[in-house]
Amino acid sequence: MKKNAIGIKLIFGVISLFFMIFLAMPIVRLLLRSFMDTNGAYTLSVYQSVFAGRKFGQALRNSFEIAALSAAAATLIAFVLAYTCYYTNLPAKGKSIIRIAAMFPMFMPTITYGFAIIYSFGNNGLLTKCFHHKLPFDLYGIWGLLIGYSVYTIPVAFLLISNTMQYIDKKAMVVSKVMGDKSYATFWIAIIRPLLGTLCGAFIQAFFLSFTDFGIPASVGGRFEVVASVLYRQMLGGIPNFGKGAAVAMIMLLPSIVSICLLQFLEKYNIRYKKISGAELTQNRLRDVIWSGLSVLFLVLMLSIFAVIFVAPLVTDWPNKVSFSMEHVIAVFTDDSLLQIYINTLEMAVLTAIIGTFTAYGAALVTARSHMPKWCKGIIEGIALVTNTIPGMVLGVAYMFVFSGTSLQNTMWILLICNVIHYFSSPYLMMKNSLSKLNESWETTAGLMGDSWIKTIVRIVTPNVRESLWSVFDYYFTNACVTVSAIIFLVGSRTMVLTTKIKQLQYINKFNEVFVLSLLIFFTNLIAKALFAVLAKYKLSKRAKGMHKKEELCFAEN
Repeated sequence: MKKNAIGIKLIFGVISLFFMIFLAMPIVRLLLRSFMDTNGAYTLSVYQSVFAGRKFGQALRNSFEIAALSAAAATLIAFVLAYTCYYTNLPAKGKSIIRIAAMFPMFMPTITYGFAIIYSFGNNGLLTKCFHHKLPFDLYGIWGLLIGYSVYTIPVAFLLISNTMQYIDKKAMVVSKVMGDKSYATFWIAIIRPLLGTLCGAFIQAFFLSFTDFGIPASVGGRFEVVASVLYRQMLGGIPNFGKGAAVAMIMLLPSIVSICLLQFLEKYNIRYKKISGAELTQNRLRDVIWSGLSVLFLVLMLSIFAVIFVAPLVTDWPNKVSFSMEHVIAVFTDDSLLQIYINTLEMAVLTAIIGTFTAYGAALVTARSHMPKWCKGIIEGIALVTNTIPGMVLGVAYMFVFSGTSLQNTMWILLICNVIHYFSSPYLMMKNSLSKLNESWETTAGLMGDSWIKTIVRIVTPNVRESLWSVFDYYFTNACVTVSAIIFLVGSRTMVLTTKIKQLQYINKFNEVFVLSLLIFFTNLIAKALFAVLAKYKLSKRAKGMHKKEELCFAEN
């Protein structure tokens, strides 16, 4: 048994050391740098100068305001979509379409959202021309950010809400009706109350994503300053100020700390059922029509924003000359430098997915499939909680201070490490949940039969969580393809990827190339997702056939 414990202890040690070097050390270094003036002396003057500036105070207020509005809108829309999937009698195909459409924005980099909004609703936008009507408000500023942030955070909020909603006991609705409760009371007792913690959690996650995103304000922020754009300007502007940049980055961590505290507090509002019944929904055509209609309306409005991305690159010159042309697509695919950038993106995404999957799986084995002390498991849980709430921009800035001048600077490795840590939380939780559902005695039984712990994990545990492993791989791959805020400070000329190239093309107004590259990211993610889904199902069906054959052999022998 001691030999078996060596493997899990080694995994815990490697993961702890990895996060100590590439998470704790950079954040501590960033904190110290934020108190350091130009002479290297520690002082509060840096923070005083940051808060003394009116523009920063206004940017901070703007960030809180727009993030709260966007999070509220995204949570409401996500709830409507999830409710339609789980509490209406819409046909299964319709529900599948809603689930797929709700995930669509995840396949696009956020920096593209702003350009899509401009090309859709601007004076010469696709939707403006189709309906011959201009929007009554300015897209540059709060309205553009509100639209962009809401669309960006809907998928995350939908995943959180729908994941909880499928575990709500529907029999509570029947009991409430039998007790004579009115419709609104039943709605509160049987649906909203069990979801209260998740709804608040979805709002917090959407708020945090909006507060820390850089891609959308980079394109439609206009004069409406937010903290993310202030940080970018301080670090990579005409006259960089690293001291102020470090201070702004640390201030951006404040919502992270508040988020951690709130998420921990909200845990007590999550209702857990001992048994989930499969009570059927009552037939209610009016309910189905209203909720389905709202879902279709929200999805059409959301997806219509991206329609222009599929149109503009395929015409000669939007909106002046709209004849069909493959000129822009051919220009991109015949440009050797852009092809190399695409190869860099694929390399980064695949390697991030491989390293990230091993890291998340190893961490989940420590907490879900080992007898390690509670403090060891607490360290892993703490890492997951922290990485879930650290903004990508803050991580990128911290890496700049720690790894500049080292052998990691301007290499693909620094991008991989940054992505693995930035997106660690969700894959870890996915693996932990899957491993927790398996029989707890497998390792013990295998050990008594003489199998080593490693052999048991490889031959018994891993095949039973293969689908989750592919999901984790897909999650890392997709996010590595679309990320910009985490790596904008770390890429070099040799490690340029598609999202940072899009940011570069923005400055020279090459929007057709921006859309072509965005489509390249979109279809890459779409193909990858389909491939991973097929691989997961193939392995599952293969294992199921193997189990069926074993059962047949056992039956024949008996």
